[in-house]
Amino acid sequence: METSWISILLLLFIAIKYLTKQKGKIPPSPNLTLPLVGHLHLLKFPLHRTYHNLSLKLGPIFSLRFGNRLIVVVSSPATVEDCFTKNDIVLANRPRFISAKYVGYNYTSVTFAPYGDYWRNLRRLTTVEIFSTARLNAFQSIRADEVQFMLKSLVRQGSSIVEIRPLLSALTFNNIMRMVAGKWYFGVEGVEDDEEAREFREVLKEVFKYGGVANPGDFLPLLRWIDYMDVEKNLSRIMTKLDAFLQRLIEEHKSNNGGNTMVDHMLSLQESEPQNYTHSVIKSTMLVMLLAGTDTSSITIEWAMSALLNHPDKMKKAREEIDRVIGSDRLLNESDLPKLPYLQNIINETFRLYPAAPLLLPHEAAADCKIAGYDIPRGTIVQVNAWAIHRDPRVWDEPERFRPERFEAAEPRAPQLLPFGMGRRSCPGNVLALRMVGLTLGCLVQCFYWERVEEGLIDMREAKVGVTISKQVPLEAKCRARPLLGRVLAL
Repeated sequence: METSWISILLLLFIAIKYLTKQKGKIPPSPNLTLPLVGHLHLLKFPLHRTYHNLSLKLGPIFSLRFGNRLIVVVSSPATVEDCFTKNDIVLANRPRFISAKYVGYNYTSVTFAPYGDYWRNLRRLTTVEIFSTARLNAFQSIRADEVQFMLKSLVRQGSSIVEIRPLLSALTFNNIMRMVAGKWYFGVEGVEDDEEAREFREVLKEVFKYGGVANPGDFLPLLRWIDYMDVEKNLSRIMTKLDAFLQRLIEEHKSNNGGNTMVDHMLSLQESEPQNYTHSVIKSTMLVMLLAGTDTSSITIEWAMSALLNHPDKMKKAREEIDRVIGSDRLLNESDLPKLPYLQNIINETFRLYPAAPLLLPHEAAADCKIAGYDIPRGTIVQVNAWAIHRDPRVWDEPERFRPERFEAAEPRAPQLLPFGMGRRSCPGNVLALRMVGLTLGCLVQCFYWERVEEGLIDMREAKVGVTISKQVPLEAKCRARPLLGRVLAL
């Protein structure tokens, strides 16, 4: 019996070796490849650091074998440019991972849909109908409201030690939910935190947990067949509940005509173009906004505040710029952001050192192509290590140092800085993110004096798991309201 199992495994190994043998000049890879699993044994979290360490040995483009899939990792501006200029269409597909099947509504969302006419229509929806300047301006008062709710919450805590992460999470989540559906789903002053809101938040937490997991079943078909660790079972359960929530929101808005939310707008488009704005399209677009527009923004603001507390001279410089431009009689607003270049430099430096998504969403080659002189076979998964590029000493002077002044000489551009990706599948919500991060960070600096809790520096270690990189130790700091706050908020 034991001999037969060994024979079966040996035959499987030989078959996989034969089927996955690549022709042409493939990017270099580590020497130690294990039977069946390939290089999966080398992976340690956080992945962007593992990939970076491998790139130091193998170069700015290298390959890994994960089970039956070939992965190519690029870690330099030149290779990224090769990917998203010459090969942008070839690399415009996404891998069909298990999580994308469920979170992406069976690969039909704008994030996970394959490149083609259907995806182009979704992209047009998001860029023209959802994230256009006119549409974002229409919701400007919502963002201002949410920032003021947060400022009032900080004032109520007095000069005590505050943990800023829960406030930022509530702000970014409520901002998106109010834009999308006109609802608060985090408790704020004067708004009851009801059971529906709590359930919705819990379901979304599970989506982040399972939707971002590195699933071995994506690379080892046998594990997918047996649903290793019940990943697919859990994703199916979670998305059934979440879909019911989103469907209820649609039904509520259908029965209340004349609203001014994004759901109302998409339902009005559905009347004239029912084939393009199905309920699945509307629900998947809502979910993309919630998943992509909440966690990333709050994480970025927390990193920025942590860096400024470790560099009080730069915090002071930002406050002086705001005082000079805004004065002491009103709150900073979104229209002020273009007049605050140093604040923007701080945000860019935060994007560079602490990108919320250190690895860009993976791409898949739709045909054979070449990157940096190497042959990339059809079906190869291509990943960009933005974190490594942002800290490359060949690209950046003193790359480990937080120095916003580096951006005074020139505007940062892809592929040197990649907070929102590059090419036709870059993030369409970048303008909204920049407005939300800029407004929130600017008001925190304008309205409070901030100090570290202890004399030592803020802990800047990153959490080791997750698609996004948050701080391992949540930020705690002392804050004291500045005199202008009482005037501008009528406290």
